[in-house]
Amino acid sequence: MDNFSSRKAVILVLLTVLLLVLNLSLGSVLIPPGEIIKILAGQKSEQEAWNTIIWDFRMTKALTCILAGGALSISGLQMQTLFRNALAGPDVLGLSSGASLAVSLLIMAGTFLTPGPWAIAIAASLGCAGVFMIILSISFRLKDNVSLLIIGLMIGAGASSIVSVLQYLSKAEDLQSYIIWTFGSLGSLNWIEIKILAFVLVLGSAIALASVKTLNAWLLGDNYAQSVGIKLKKSRLLIIISACLLTGGVTAFCGPIAFVGLAVPHLTKMIFKTSNHKILIPMVMISGAALLLFCDIVSQLPGSAQVLPINAITAMIGAPVVIWVILRNKKITV
Repeated sequence: MDNFSSRKAVILVLLTVLLLVLNLSLGSVLIPPGEIIKILAGQKSEQEAWNTIIWDFRMTKALTCILAGGALSISGLQMQTLFRNALAGPDVLGLSSGASLAVSLLIMAGTFLTPGPWAIAIAASLGCAGVFMIILSISFRLKDNVSLLIIGLMIGAGASSIVSVLQYLSKAEDLQSYIIWTFGSLGSLNWIEIKILAFVLVLGSAIALASVKTLNAWLLGDNYAQSVGIKLKKSRLLIIISACLLTGGVTAFCGPIAFVGLAVPHLTKMIFKTSNHKILIPMVMISGAALLLFCDIVSQLPGSAQVLPINAITAMIGAPVVIWVILRNKKITV
């Protein structure tokens, strides 16, 4: 990374820290930024309740933004590179659709019990895992990534069709619970769940970083990657595992969060003007964290007690980015 890119990276990190402090300062209880910094530094605040609010409520949500934004962005970058398609995102393999199907079966299957957060997280994880196993078994039989992309999209479409039938047949209260889950949520995690999500991010990111050479080679096509000694099936398997871990972990705990993994890689490439994944992977992780922190700030409607669904805000920001990318490039490429 040259000096100019290094300065951009430092600015991006500082921006993320600023957004973190701003995110922590918003809420129904007004806490001055100076007090927030004091609390984060481990000092006691003037009011004991402020310490509880920061550490047990606002910090957990802010860390969820950072972890979810980073995970989805890395996953999106890998999918765009693997399929050489600028419109590929973290859910392109049907993982989010599989999670949605499992959660819809849990919520709208006519049971009399109201599922708790852990039950929903486990159901979403099982749904992602089921689709992952299908994709994994199919990937060994396919030689090209385009066919895998099409199969992933068809699996997602099939799962979505079953969800639509369940929605049509379900009771109004069950349908409402499911729709609320699909809006995405960043503020419902506790510290145990955040530790699990952080572990998933570290594991998925480590696999992605280990695949840097493969990802860089794949930008020039399968034949070039094979000519430089890349084992296509093994490398594709590692990339899929990484993307599935990152996407599945976020979907399980936060619901399906749209557009972050699709838009952030493009924004990062535009800022750093590079296709080197050794630079892009850490930078998209930081950019994704910053973007989701910003979206969460907007969703809280500063000055109001209302909180908008996070997916509504990510779509408002992500959709124009995707449109801009298409108009700028005049063709859909990585």
